[in-house]
Amino acid sequence: MSVFDEDLFLKGLEQRKGTLGAEYVEKNLAAADGFTRPFQEAMTAWCWGFGWGDEVIEPKTRSMMNLAMLGALGKLHEWETHCRGALNNGVSRDEIRAIVHVIAIYCGVPQGLECFRVARKVLEEAGEI
Repeated sequence: MSVFDEDLFLKGLEQRKGTLGAEYVEKNLAAADGFTRPFQEAMTAWCWGFGWGDEVIEPKTRSMMNLAMLGALGKLHEWETHCRGALNNGVSRDEIRAIVHVIAIYCGVPQGLECFRVARKVLEEAGEI
Protein backbone atom coordinates (compact mmCIF):
# COMPACT_ATOMS: atom_id res chain seq x y z
CA MET A 1 0.00 0.00 0.00
CA SER A 2 1.33 3.41 -0.94
CA VAL A 3 1.74 6.05 1.77
CA PHE A 4 1.69 8.99 -0.64
CA ASP A 5 -0.22 10.48 -3.50
CA GLU A 6 1.44 9.37 -6.75
CA ASP A 7 0.64 12.64 -8.53
CA LEU A 8 2.26 14.60 -5.69
CA PHE A 9 5.25 12.24 -5.83
CA LEU A 10 5.68 12.78 -9.58
CA LYS A 11 5.35 16.54 -9.19
CA GLY A 12 7.90 16.41 -6.38
CA LEU A 13 10.24 14.21 -8.37
CA GLU A 14 10.28 16.74 -11.20
CA GLN A 15 10.92 19.61 -8.79
CA ARG A 16 13.58 17.69 -6.87
CA LYS A 17 15.44 16.77 -10.06
CA GLY A 18 15.18 20.35 -11.31
CA THR A 19 16.85 21.69 -8.19
CA LEU A 20 19.26 18.96 -7.13
CA GLY A 21 19.96 17.42 -10.52
CA ALA A 22 18.52 14.27 -12.04
CA GLU A 23 21.70 12.24 -11.51
CA TYR A 24 21.82 13.03 -7.78
CA VAL A 25 18.13 12.26 -7.25
CA GLU A 26 18.17 9.05 -9.30
CA LYS A 27 21.26 7.86 -7.40
CA ASN A 28 19.49 8.46 -4.06
CA LEU A 29 16.32 6.70 -5.17
CA ALA A 30 18.28 3.76 -6.60
CA ALA A 31 20.17 3.39 -3.31
CA ALA A 32 16.92 3.25 -1.34
CA ASP A 33 15.98 -0.16 -0.02
CA GLY A 34 13.01 -1.61 1.79
CA PHE A 35 14.04 0.28 4.93
CA THR A 36 14.61 3.74 3.41
CA ARG A 37 12.44 3.72 0.26
CA PRO A 38 9.18 4.73 2.00
CA PHE A 39 10.95 7.77 3.47
CA GLN A 40 12.51 8.72 0.11
CA GLU A 41 9.11 8.49 -1.58
CA ALA A 42 7.23 10.35 1.16
CA MET A 43 9.91 13.06 1.36
CA THR A 44 9.81 13.52 -2.41
CA ALA A 45 6.02 13.84 -2.35
CA TRP A 46 5.76 15.99 0.77
CA CYS A 47 8.85 18.22 0.65
CA TRP A 48 9.22 18.59 -3.08
CA GLY A 49 5.67 18.00 -4.33
CA PHE A 50 3.75 19.81 -1.61
CA GLY A 51 6.42 22.16 -0.22
CA TRP A 52 8.03 23.17 -3.50
CA GLY A 53 5.20 22.23 -5.86
CA ASP A 54 3.27 25.47 -6.04
CA GLU A 55 4.30 28.63 -7.86
CA VAL A 56 3.77 31.05 -4.97
CA ILE A 57 7.50 31.35 -4.23
CA GLU A 58 9.98 30.99 -7.05
CA PRO A 59 12.63 28.23 -6.75
CA LYS A 60 15.49 30.74 -6.32
CA THR A 61 13.81 32.27 -3.28
CA ARG A 62 12.97 28.84 -1.85
CA SER A 63 16.62 27.86 -2.21
CA MET A 64 17.70 30.99 -0.38
CA MET A 65 15.20 30.27 2.40
CA ASN A 66 16.47 26.68 2.65
CA LEU A 67 20.08 27.80 2.96
CA ALA A 68 19.18 30.20 5.76
CA MET A 69 17.12 27.61 7.65
CA LEU A 70 19.51 24.69 7.18
CA GLY A 71 22.44 26.90 8.13
CA ALA A 72 20.62 28.08 11.25
CA LEU A 73 19.87 24.49 12.20
CA GLY A 74 23.46 23.42 11.58
CA LYS A 75 22.42 20.72 9.09
CA LEU A 76 25.55 21.11 6.99
CA HIS A 77 25.27 17.90 4.98
CA GLU A 78 21.88 19.08 3.71
CA TRP A 79 23.23 22.65 3.48
CA GLU A 80 25.87 21.42 1.04
CA THR A 81 23.27 19.62 -1.08
CA HIS A 82 20.99 22.66 -1.10
CA CYS A 83 23.90 24.98 -1.84
CA ARG A 84 24.41 23.07 -5.09
CA GLY A 85 20.67 23.23 -5.70
CA ALA A 86 20.68 26.96 -5.02
CA LEU A 87 23.26 27.46 -7.76
CA ASN A 88 21.02 25.43 -10.10
CA ASN A 89 18.14 27.73 -9.16
CA GLY A 90 20.09 30.90 -9.98
CA VAL A 91 21.38 31.92 -6.56
CA SER A 92 24.66 33.78 -7.06
CA ARG A 93 27.91 33.50 -5.15
CA ASP A 94 27.30 36.96 -3.68
CA GLU A 95 23.81 35.96 -2.55
CA ILE A 96 25.20 32.83 -0.88
CA ARG A 97 27.78 35.00 0.90
CA ALA A 98 25.03 37.36 2.10
CA ILE A 99 22.99 34.41 3.39
CA VAL A 100 26.01 33.16 5.34
CA HIS A 101 26.48 36.63 6.82
CA VAL A 102 22.92 36.50 8.15
CA ILE A 103 23.49 33.00 9.54
CA ALA A 104 26.63 34.22 11.33
CA ILE A 105 24.83 37.26 12.76
CA TYR A 106 21.82 35.38 14.09
CA CYS A 107 23.30 31.95 14.80
CA GLY A 108 26.90 32.76 15.71
CA VAL A 109 30.20 33.22 13.98
CA PRO A 110 31.25 29.55 14.31
CA GLN A 111 28.10 28.52 12.43
CA GLY A 112 28.81 31.10 9.75
CA LEU A 113 32.37 29.83 9.41
CA GLU A 114 31.11 26.27 8.93
CA CYS A 115 28.70 27.45 6.23
CA PHE A 116 31.49 29.40 4.51
CA ARG A 117 33.69 26.29 4.57
CA VAL A 118 30.99 24.21 2.89
CA ALA A 119 30.02 26.99 0.47
CA ARG A 120 33.63 27.39 -0.64
CA LYS A 121 33.81 23.67 -1.46
CA VAL A 122 30.58 23.81 -3.48
CA LEU A 123 31.52 27.04 -5.25
CA GLU A 124 34.98 25.72 -6.13
CA GLU A 125 33.45 22.54 -7.56
CA ALA A 126 31.07 24.69 -9.62
CA GLY A 127 33.91 26.90 -10.90
CA GLU A 128 32.47 29.96 -9.11
CA ILE A 129 35.67 30.64 -7.11
